[in-house]
Amino acid sequence: MPRPTERPEWVLARRRAIGEQIRAARLEANLTQETVALRAGIDRAGYVRVERGQVAAHIDTLILIADAIGVPLSDLVR
Repeated sequence: MPRPTERPEWVLARRRAIGEQIRAARLEANLTQETVALRAGIDRAGYVRVERGQVAAHIDTLILIADAIGVPLSDLVR
């Protein structure tokens, strides 16, 4: 049984998929990581970790990122 802080692989895979959706939306909007981070009010390093799927982003952070890119949140998490 996994430890409480460990996540099952399928959760990590889904987190990476969301990061890929964020990256695709950012590139389609022709924005840099720095621009999205500034618009979202988060630091660039934190944004990069979300885009790479390395961290579990809070829903508020995902909302800020979606708004910064100019897409609905549903586009990033489907």
